[in-house]
Amino acid sequence: MQFKPTSLILGMALALSSSALYAAVSAEEAAKLGDSLTPMGGEVAGNTAGTIPAWTGGLSTSDDRYTNPYANEKPLFTITADNMAQYQANLTPGQQALMQKYPDSYKIQVYPTHRSASIPDSVVASTKENALNAALTSDGNGVSNLNEGVAFPIPANGLEAIWNHMTRFRGGALERTFVQVPVQANGSFTPVKINEKMSWPTYLNGETADQDNILFYFVQQVQAPARLTGNVLLVHETVNQITQPRQAWTYNAGQRRVRRAPQIAYDAPGTATDGQRTTDNLDMFNGAPDRYDWKLVGKQELYIPYNNFKLADRSLKYKEILQPGHINPELTRYELHRVWKVEATLKESARHIYAKRTFYIDEDTWQIAVVDHYDGRGELWRVGEAYHLQYRDVNVPWIAAESLYDLQSGRYLVGSLTNEEGIGFDFTQRFKYKDFTPQAIRRLGKR
Repeated sequence: MQFKPTSLILGMALALSSSALYAAVSAEEAAKLGDSLTPMGGEVAGNTAGTIPAWTGGLSTSDDRYTNPYANEKPLFTITADNMAQYQANLTPGQQALMQKYPDSYKIQVYPTHRSASIPDSVVASTKENALNAALTSDGNGVSNLNEGVAFPIPANGLEAIWNHMTRFRGGALERTFVQVPVQANGSFTPVKINEKMSWPTYLNGETADQDNILFYFVQQVQAPARLTGNVLLVHETVNQITQPRQAWTYNAGQRRVRRAPQIAYDAPGTATDGQRTTDNLDMFNGAPDRYDWKLVGKQELYIPYNNFKLADRSLKYKEILQPGHINPELTRYELHRVWKVEATLKESARHIYAKRTFYIDEDTWQIAVVDHYDGRGELWRVGEAYHLQYRDVNVPWIAAESLYDLQSGRYLVGSLTNEEGIGFDFTQRFKYKDFTPQAIRRLGKR
């Protein structure tokens, strides 16, 4: 398995003071964005083998986001438990473990690689400003001088890389209705229907409160099944959650009251997940990074879920997607892409159910594509995958679904599925600050 450290990583090892870890890049380095590097920091050039093409601007825009531009392509080959040794240099330990656990059903179908990612011109410009001006705070748990877009398109360390995932462009503001599905080992499931509203501060209409340390505002409302309806979560996601912890409130329909919810963080159980994910598992990783030591290992070529238009097909039913053990592999698409490998190791003084997490982050989008999670014994426990989709109508690279497989119990969780939910992700919505207040979730929570 070959990793390719960049000159920035090598230079970091020579730094004589900690301040070198937190500085923005030089104008000369930033000038590479849009030249030898893509606007978000990926390498424009393809690989020497020709199996990863050069980036040429991404997919063109289209009003019909769900039309599959690659519908006529066939898999180049299929990886199974029988032949995975041949491809193990391009697979994570978690992917290999899934094949070993489900040798008769789990497989990875590998298609031609298409570097489809693109973002709006305004975000291209602000990302370049970030390269010149954004910096980690002295403790690494926050970002200063942050504009819209990834904070550190030319990362120097693991903290900057994980911050890129958390600050990447996701449309600015949106409302989405989707299902989150805990799937039992025998394949049985009950979908949980959820409505979420999100807005970055600059996309709010009207007067707002102090936004200096706000990354985004978020409201989550469970709409089905009936036993869970009426419960609402409100989050003001702060940039530096150590100097100002995440502000969270919940409305409990049974108690008919709003409460502060400081426990909505780290490894607290996620909403309506049947205990199958932690709070910071949502979106592959979110929240304060302070409980881990972060190491930027380098780059690797990996088979990751990409261009999953087939999985997003509006004619699919959830019963066709979800099967015992894992998502139906006939519906998923994998491609060879370069990823950043980042290792997060739990600090000796910290507590979390995951003692180690290995993140594989797509170089073109900064979307975490795959995560291997290890328990306190050092055993591989859960494997997370994000099924990339380019939302062509708004130039947003995001996902068609995300999964978290439990290798020990045989259960798994799938989130962000929208096949039976109409538009699913609606990026046209704009909100006011008053939509993200405790008073607002009290009104939403009434059954």
